[in-house]
This record gives sequence, structure tokens and C-alpha cells, in this order.
Amino acid sequence: MSLKYKLNCNVNLDLPYPPIKTDSRNLEDAYAMLSNVGSSNSEMCAVSLYFYNSVILKPEYADFAECFHKISIVEMHHLDIYSSLACQMGLDPRLWSVDDKKVRYWTPAYNQYPQGIRDLIENSLNSELAAIHKYTRQAETIEDPDIVKILKRIILDEQHHVEIFHEMLDHLD
Repeated sequence: MSLKYKLNCNVNLDLPYPPIKTDSRNLEDAYAMLSNVGSSNSEMCAVSLYFYNSVILKPEYADFAECFHKISIVEMHHLDIYSSLACQMGLDPRLWSVDDKKVRYWTPAYNQYPQGIRDLIENSLNSELAAIHKYTRQAETIEDPDIVKILKRIILDEQHHVEIFHEMLDHLD
């Protein structure tokens, strides 16, 4: 089934990002940034999942595929931001996270890979909602105002992705 409309997929908000800087050396906050890099709910998961979605949706859902590709680039920017913050805070920004002093390397097995178009979009939507919840919780507990500003700006991107995924679902109905 080829879709008969052109999805408007403007993934960029016309809002600048705050400077990507911190003087914090709070280890718990640094671990939070690493979690945003390479945990089971991370930017690396979003980048890899949306890349995968963009590949399998072609050519039947080319507009959706293009949109997932563009969103994956935004998520890659978030990955760079969180990696930079972790590095500035003294941690090695590998694709990993630290929980209970145990290092866990990121794995593509963290992702679910639904094949049906509706399930694929709903999975992506749920991933964005989980990220928003996580980053909101971090913004409420982290005391460094520079990191909080960055988290709040990234939350705006994630909320925009939620809107885009809702629009995709509406087009399917």
C-alpha cells in the first residue's frame, strides 16, 4: 500500500541549543549523562532504531522513511551533546552506562524491532515518551543549571518527535 499524501516532516525546531558546557563533577549526574548515551533508554537506541526504521520502510512508506532518517540525525545530535557532557564531567563517553558500579555496554538488543507499520510507529512513540519522562526526572534532580537547560531543550525535540509520530498514526487511519 503506497500512501497518497506527502508527510510534512519538519524535524527541526527553530530554537537554539544552550551552550554544551558544564563545570560539574557530580558523579551521579555524569552517570545520568552516560545513561542518556548508552543505556537501554538512550539516544544510541533512538539513533539505531530510527535508522533501521528508515531502511525497512522504503519504498512503500518513503515519506515515513525519510522522516525517521531526519529524526535519527536529531537524535545523533543529542547523543553528541550527552557524550560531550559526560566527557566534560570526567567520564569516558563510550556507548555504555554505569548502574550500581557495573558497566553495561550498549547493545542493539536493547531495541525492539516491530515490522508492521503501526507497531513500528507506536514503538517509536513509546520510546520518545520514555525519554521525555527520563529527561524530565533528570531535570528535576540535577542541580547544575547548564545541564538542566540542555535537558529542557532536548525534551522539546523529543516532544516534537511525539507530535510527528502522532501525525504518522493519524495518516494511517
